[in-house]
Amino acid sequence: MDGTTVEGMRDALRGPVITPRESEYDSSRNIYNAMIDRRPAAFVRCADAGDVMDAVDFMRDRGMDPAVRGGGHSGPGLCLVDNGITIDLSPMRGVRVDPVAETAQVAGGSLLGDLDHAAHAFGLATPSGIMSTTGVAGLTLGGGHGHLTRKYGLTSDNLLSADVVLADGSFVTASESDHQDLFWALRGGGGNFGIVTSFTFRLHPVHTVSLGISLWTLDHIREVLRWYREFLPQAPDDLNGFFAELTVPPAPPFPEEIHGQKMCGVIWCWTGDPDRAEQVLSPVNEPAPPAFHFSAPMPYPMMQMMFDQLLPPGLQWYWRGDLFDRIPDEAIEVHEKYAHALPTDLSTMHLYPVDAAAGRMDRDSTAWNHRDAVWSGIVAGIDPDPANAEAIRQWSTGYWEALHPHSMGGAYVNFIGAGEGQDRVRATYGEHYDRLAEIKRTYDPQNFFHANQNIAPAVPV
Repeated sequence: MDGTTVEGMRDALRGPVITPRESEYDSSRNIYNAMIDRRPAAFVRCADAGDVMDAVDFMRDRGMDPAVRGGGHSGPGLCLVDNGITIDLSPMRGVRVDPVAETAQVAGGSLLGDLDHAAHAFGLATPSGIMSTTGVAGLTLGGGHGHLTRKYGLTSDNLLSADVVLADGSFVTASESDHQDLFWALRGGGGNFGIVTSFTFRLHPVHTVSLGISLWTLDHIREVLRWYREFLPQAPDDLNGFFAELTVPPAPPFPEEIHGQKMCGVIWCWTGDPDRAEQVLSPVNEPAPPAFHFSAPMPYPMMQMMFDQLLPPGLQWYWRGDLFDRIPDEAIEVHEKYAHALPTDLSTMHLYPVDAAAGRMDRDSTAWNHRDAVWSGIVAGIDPDPANAEAIRQWSTGYWEALHPHSMGGAYVNFIGAGEGQDRVRATYGEHYDRLAEIKRTYDPQNFFHANQNIAPAVPV
């Protein structure tokens, strides 16, 4: 951008405009995934919804390429675009809880930790991800799943309304009573339809939960997965447990003798009576006695922060995901092979439950298409050293390619990796894709918001 354009943008906005000339530019380019190295022409740090509206108008009228940053956790780095403008919502953080109505209004740049902390003061929570550093916006717009999903559904299932800046610069509130089609599309359709400056969520009574960690050596992975695939779908909704392959970190609560060992396990969250937690988890001995088992009650926000220090911003990430309605023996063989080949200490594979309350929602109630899915899987190669980027990419890609034939074809859209192509987006939305494309034509006919897992506007017949 030339100097006149930059100054014009600065005059139009309250928040700062950061270009490569500013000392903050390089730090502004830092997002959660350090494998992403892009150079936007500028960052617009929006102070409020008015800034977002003005930024959209300014950029649209000048043919500028936009990206939108909430928490900056996008694996493929969709919040950055070379030579374009990142509309940065990170200054727009804040949560207002109504404890009587059991709702929370959350500003578009907020992180999950902001929401968890504010709601916890009233003994409330809403389903979200598993790390407090994740952005509320991207997680919600993609669907969102985590420790409370089996009990209370997806994050997007608990969305009551959204304030949205559209591609024409106008501002609307979408809900079940206003802009219903847009509201339907926002609940799982990603960032295709506008910039959400505020979310209103339904909250639920959640205060103290019970964390459980059960780990087995990899020579038991077949028995554990065969047990897990039968046990969890029949478990009460109060029990959530995601399966993981991991290298045991050298930190509490793990004893020193298992530090650095490759293992498989389940991370449990029990939202029922804490005194019943061990009874509910007693079946963990059925596939084989765990090499390590731990459980303890804790405040829900503490559980949400468990992985923050283990996986801080600035690591190299490469991930791919899929949705699964079953775990056949052939898939277990794939898991066994690639678990033994974990390329780095932080690399992992998770299977997150998306059944129970989430699965009982009507398939057509939101843009999330796969209500018959039982697990949302992610293969994630992770390491701090850029020299290992290709090794983690190859492991992740090979694992995903071997496992994909046993999937449902589509994925949780936030787990689609970089450069996977339009066919993956179509498979993810399935029969909902055409409706989403029609809604895109209504609200963004020129595809202004395209730095996302893109849904192109439907072509008029």
